Amino acid sequence: MEEQKVKKWLAGVGTGILAVFLLTACGSGQTSGDTNEGNESSTKIIQVTTTTGQVADVLKNVGGDQVEVTSLMGPGVDPHLYQASQGDIQKLNNADMIFYNGLHLEGKMGEIFEKMSEDKTIVAVGESIPEALLLAADGDSNAHDPHVWFNIQAWIHAVDTVEEELSKQSPENEELFKDNAANYKQELEEMDQYAKEQIQTIPDESRVLVTAHDAFAYFGHAYGLDVMGLQGLSTDSEYGLKDVQGLVDTLVERNIKAVFVESSISEKSISAVVEGAKKQGHDVVIGGELFSDAMGEEGTEEGTYIGMFKHNVDTIVSSLK
Repeated sequence: MEEQKVKKWLAGVGTGILAVFLLTACGSGQTSGDTNEGNESSTKIIQVTTTTGQVADVLKNVGGDQVEVTSLMGPGVDPHLYQASQGDIQKLNNADMIFYNGLHLEGKMGEIFEKMSEDKTIVAVGESIPEALLLAADGDSNAHDPHVWFNIQAWIHAVDTVEEELSKQSPENEELFKDNAANYKQELEEMDQYAKEQIQTIPDESRVLVTAHDAFAYFGHAYGLDVMGLQGLSTDSEYGLKDVQGLVDTLVERNIKAVFVESSISEKSISAVVEGAKKQGHDVVIGGELFSDAMGEEGTEEGTYIGMFKHNVDTIVSSLK
């Protein structure tokens, strides 16, 4: 197709269709696994593209120096609403492997992954977790809550999946990936124990976690907190005055003193809840900012999965204790 005709045709299509077209039009770029003809094959750095920072962190820890990881969604980015840019499509195209959360977290990118799976390894790590550890989505028994990283025991299965898939891609590094995965899982177990011990210091009646959207069900299930979100599992869902008032009534009835904002969501919704409670004579403070669908800035403690998790635990405990 001539370039001018392509431009005219693209002008009439939506973002999603454009993305899929670009995948097929661009073709796969040269990957790190390519070798010069006639030369012996040598170990090549695996080029990996991920969606969320949580998934990227697993790849970095398990892959070590044998993997170069590019994450599409940085700090403050909401994966529920994310739409891939042309630059993102190129990063996906250039990758040897693609890892994403799945379970409809990256809802607007599903069509892209389906198309690209014809040409390369694409792994939805959340969908490798045993169903017994998954929580059902509200109102839909056939769907699951995608925020699986907030149950460390469930997330460990994602680590196993990453190790397995990397070993298939680079069998010569299988032992390295196994050792890295084992070390990382040990750190996760220690963080899991830390979270359990810290949450236990909160009085029973105060173990109520109120956030902007329902991202913390796995966290509450794992550590014994009642979790309430103004919006549903996806930030794409809308909320109204009735939802705000219902949450305000709960805060007043249960004498809940703190609510939390999220790094990837506007404070507007939670501020409405705080103001609503104040009108009823009940003072509620914002207990701090939690990382839900996105992690912190790269290079900071909160820019790692374990650092993010610890920040959330410490913030929750200090506000509710």
